[in-house]
Parts: sequence; C-alpha cells; structure tokens
Amino acid sequence: MKKIYIVVVLATLGLMQKTNAQDVQFGAKAGLNISNFSGGDADRNSLIGFHVGFISEIPLSEKFSLQPELLYSRQGSEAQDVVKVKVDYLAIPIMAKYYLAKDFSLEVGPQFSFLVNDKGEYIDSDLPDEDTDASSIDIGANVGLGYNLNSNMFVQARYNFGISTVAENPDIKNSVVQVSLGYKF
Repeated sequence: MKKIYIVVVLATLGLMQKTNAQDVQFGAKAGLNISNFSGGDADRNSLIGFHVGFISEIPLSEKFSLQPELLYSRQGSEAQDVVKVKVDYLAIPIMAKYYLAKDFSLEVGPQFSFLVNDKGEYIDSDLPDEDTDASSIDIGANVGLGYNLNSNMFVQARYNFGISTVAENPDIKNSVVQVSLGYKF
C-alpha cells in the first residue's frame, strides 16, 4: 500500500515540474453527499452527508489538467431502518480533467480515503452509539463532470465507487454521489 502512495506522490511531483507555477490555481469547495453501501444483501437506504475541502488545478496542456483535492467527507448508509452508519473520511482524490469545451470538463481518477470517525447510531432506540470497526483506509474510483461558471466559481458532479471494502462480512463498499460548488482564488 505504501508503494502506491509513493508512486502517486512522485507522479504528481513530476507532472508539477512541467507546469508553470503561475498557472496553478488553488481553491475551496463544499457540497452534498448522497451515500450508500453496496454489497451484501441487506436492505439499505441512502444517507445524506457533506464534503468540504481544498483543491488545486494544475494545467498540463490546453485541454488537460490535474486536480488533486483534500476533502473531509461524511458518508455512510442507513441499514433496515434500524441503524445509521456514519463514516467520516479525510479523502484525497486525484482527478485527471479533460476539457471537452472551454469550461466543461470530464473528470476521472482515484481516491484515497483515511477513516477519521465511524459510528453506528441506532434509530428509535436508547442503545448508545458504537464503533463500526470500519476499515481505516478506503480506495475508490471517481468519474464526474465539471463546469466553470466564471473564472472563479465552478460546479462539479461526481460518482465515487468503492474498490476496497469498508467491512468484510459481507463485502461492503462505499457508493457516493457528490455535488459540489467551489471557488478558485
């Protein structure tokens, strides 16, 4: 796992050497998460959460750029109207952006997430909240669209599907739809 992180960091640093530092943009974004767990046969409902964090956009050519992000993301699921499982992550998506038109981009890339907090909240019960024993690292893949409203404001819609498991019995993975509004400084 450490090898993957080292390769990602070295690749990002190598690509940054090819771009002019004046062209790199920094910004912040926040938005809505609609999350659920996939896998297993339990009856689950989506959970509404949020994400907030920082982005940078590194142009590599006129139509292609790299957008690393650092996000705090609340995800989870509601299981059988009994318990809400909330998992909070520090997420690091690394998005490759291809501009299909001047302000409209297609985005794809991996996401590495590190568990910050996890708890199960029982619905309509006096039972105390409890740890879920979720995996401390989550790896996912993202695909989405972005649109620059003007030179500073942008919107994004993204789907994150889990590659690694959140829980092992049954194999449960994250599934998250994100809608974001952001501002580039």
